[in-house]
Amino acid sequence: MTGTAPNPPKPYTATTGPRAIRSFVLRQGRFTPAQQRAFDELWPRFGLDYRPLESRGALRDFNEIFGRVAPRVLEIGFGNGDALRFAATQDPSRDYIGIEVHAPGVGRLLNALDSDGVRNVRLYHHDAVEVLRDEIAEGSLDEVRIYFPDPWHKKRHNKRRLIQPEFAALLVSRLRPGGRLHAATDWQDYAEQMWDVLDATPGLVNRAGPRGQVPRPDWRPQTHFETRGRKLGHGVWDLVYDRSREAEMGNGDRVRESGIENREP
Repeated sequence: MTGTAPNPPKPYTATTGPRAIRSFVLRQGRFTPAQQRAFDELWPRFGLDYRPLESRGALRDFNEIFGRVAPRVLEIGFGNGDALRFAATQDPSRDYIGIEVHAPGVGRLLNALDSDGVRNVRLYHHDAVEVLRDEIAEGSLDEVRIYFPDPWHKKRHNKRRLIQPEFAALLVSRLRPGGRLHAATDWQDYAEQMWDVLDATPGLVNRAGPRGQVPRPDWRPQTHFETRGRKLGHGVWDLVYDRSREAEMGNGDRVRESGIENREP
């Protein structure tokens, strides 16, 4: 198949003009012909194009998109997609949504999903904040995963970190009562900031207690980079939070119980 798919141009480019501070810089790297073919040929099957809510008029109906009612997991910033691919193939009973702005990783995962023959994954190639705000309904996610977000380790860049109070409140609003947030970082200073923000976020309860961490869960595969870092004595912090069933949504309305248990994958 040749030509361009009938979708907005790829790779994703941030809107020009005044905008909020973003947690990413589009360092796209080498975009191979195979990755471009993946966008051209596989995006209609696995991809979801972001549209502002005001132009669409309604939030996404993921039950319709996946053709079933199932527990739903969102991974933000999936990189090359190794963890998302692992989860989708190991646990086909759940539906997975991935968000990533960097085109090479998206193209790589598209090809991998096609090779695996999976049906329970959909991808966004867009800014996670906008997708969460305009595409995903309140209380509709069973779990959110954020693995190794950019640490922005220079102090003057800390404001660009993804885990900030406003973003944490947005995450809580999209999790169902009893849902789970799992964040992981290999940068201790960022782990400290995550604790500062998430422990103080209404509606989130640290599963390991205040400023607590858990051993790497089975559902998060250990990356080659992580394995190498551990051999060098680097730390990795896994933080798991549960959304309180008593928590109120930002608009004051209580989320209706989904009836789906938040079981371990």
